[in-house]
Amino acid sequence: MCRSIKTLRPPTSPEVTDEDIRAAALQYVRKVSGFRAPAAHNREVFDQAVDAVAAATEELLDGLQIRGSAVRRHTHA
Repeated sequence: MCRSIKTLRPPTSPEVTDEDIRAAALQYVRKVSGFRAPAAHNREVFDQAVDAVAAATEELLDGLQIRGSAVRRHTHA
């Protein structure tokens, strides 16, 4: 789907920042909406979608259990 979204789970990415999660969410919303930068009248809903996807991504990564791996290290930037 979005080839520029990198894998954020361990061991591929041992440390993930809020910026990493937000960048992935932004790429996803851009792909799904078809807009690289939305028009002013779509900005609010676009930004809300990025926030929702970022929150869902963080929840997913925090809940994943990876065999042979310590707890995911999520650093707040």
